[in-house]
Amino acid sequence: MTPQPDYVRIFDTTLRDGEQSPGATMTSAEKREVAVALARLGVDVIVAGFPAASPDDLAAVRMICERVGRESLPGRASPEPPIVCGLARAAKGDIDRAWEALRPAKHPRIHTFLATSEIHLKYKLRMTREEVLLRVGEMVAYARSRCEDVEFSPEDAGRSDPEFLYRVLDTAIRAGAMTLNIPDTVGYTTPDEFGALIAGILEHVPGARGVVISVHCHDDLGLATANSLAGIRAGARQAEVTVNGIGERAGNTSLEELVMALETRRAKFGLRTGVDTTQLVPTSRVVMTSTGIVVPPNKAIVGANAFAHESGIHQDGMLKHEETYEIMRPETVGANATELVLGKHSGRAALSARLRELGHELTPEGLDKLFARFKAVAERKKQLTVADLEALVHDEAPSEAEAFVLVGLQVACGTSGMPTATVRVASADGKERTHAAVGTGPVDAAFKAVDALVGGESRLLEFNVHSVTEGIDAIGQVSVRVEEPIDRELRSPTRDGVRERRIFSGHGADTDIVVASVKAYLKAKNRMLVASGAAEKECA
Repeated sequence: MTPQPDYVRIFDTTLRDGEQSPGATMTSAEKREVAVALARLGVDVIVAGFPAASPDDLAAVRMICERVGRESLPGRASPEPPIVCGLARAAKGDIDRAWEALRPAKHPRIHTFLATSEIHLKYKLRMTREEVLLRVGEMVAYARSRCEDVEFSPEDAGRSDPEFLYRVLDTAIRAGAMTLNIPDTVGYTTPDEFGALIAGILEHVPGARGVVISVHCHDDLGLATANSLAGIRAGARQAEVTVNGIGERAGNTSLEELVMALETRRAKFGLRTGVDTTQLVPTSRVVMTSTGIVVPPNKAIVGANAFAHESGIHQDGMLKHEETYEIMRPETVGANATELVLGKHSGRAALSARLRELGHELTPEGLDKLFARFKAVAERKKQLTVADLEALVHDEAPSEAEAFVLVGLQVACGTSGMPTATVRVASADGKERTHAAVGTGPVDAAFKAVDALVGGESRLLEFNVHSVTEGIDAIGQVSVRVEEPIDRELRSPTRDGVRERRIFSGHGADTDIVVASVKAYLKAKNRMLVASGAAEKECA
């Protein structure tokens, strides 16, 4: 799988860096769906997770190896499955756990890292430069003894002393690293600086031209894509990215932006990738619904307004020639406006066939459940488009975290009186509970009723509503994020002595926006209860 000189490997870290976005934690079923979408998209490397973080993370990485890492999936352009990568700190225990999780993959990779900037050495690692060099040599060699494909990252390379960085990278190559990843961990550099950093590595590190140089940039200054492209122009041949640009703080380099920059400006860069660009928008939607992180309308490539034109001047130009205001066609990224319609008279076979065309393989039980929901929505909406179907599929996706499910909802609101909501839920043991609450509006009242029914104190951080399709009968999607209070006893363990924020997301879809809101809120609460270990107590 050695790339050509004109080929840029796409190393997707949505399931690792992306999941570190506050509230983006995914269930195993959601991780599996994202991994399948990434494999079909055509990425070269999928970072499945951090196996040493927890037994659940290790199991999730192994599951992804078994699902997408053994053989090429239908719809994937390459006859080979993607490389499946596991992250490991420069420690034998981490490396052993990574290898344990990665074994089922046909092409496994261990990615180990150690910081190299003075600020990290002094305050975080409390190690000398010589100690870092010794650790890098030992741990990369140990990883290579377990796995043939090893990648090494000098964390915070963007703020590291170049001369010391060269020595670290030389040590990693001598120990057996086949890929050297150069991260701008805090998004500090500018394109000219980052390009010069990559050029300096290729010039001054012995053996650097015999391995793959990778770039991994963060977007703290809004320069992640620009920096990554500068690194690629300087000679890097792997880009580490996430779908929709999600990630810690301001996020990572956006996969879709980098891929389409190389594709649209191929004459300038002279480079290509193995990504099927028509899968970019569908993959973006899978990640959005799985993480609950909504794509801004003005997001490049995959945003709702990416191919929208409202200005009269722009509309006039588009009517005369599309290239006046569009540098790429929407269908090239999977955003075509073709309406593939199913209605209330459509049968199970037609629905199943359309879902397969969209890349969704459902179990017979899953199809029966979705078909019932499809019929109920079709009675109200009459016709369902591809976007509607996608929303229903993701809304009905099974979740390991469903301690409670919504059974019924009734609201009363208006210009007079008190907005009231009555909510009925069923717990995992089948018992139903009903509660009514008053709020400032129907959604607030419904959320208060859910709180009373399922327990688990929380604070609503974010509430987003958007319609999937046009018209008064559009299916509405709601995404919410909730946080446990700071003084809550049931919290995740500390990391580096700092307590982590526990944020949980939920997503719901329905033609009734209040119903969609309650579904989303209940899913977020379910995740919070399961993560805190309270779900079993609440169901007892």
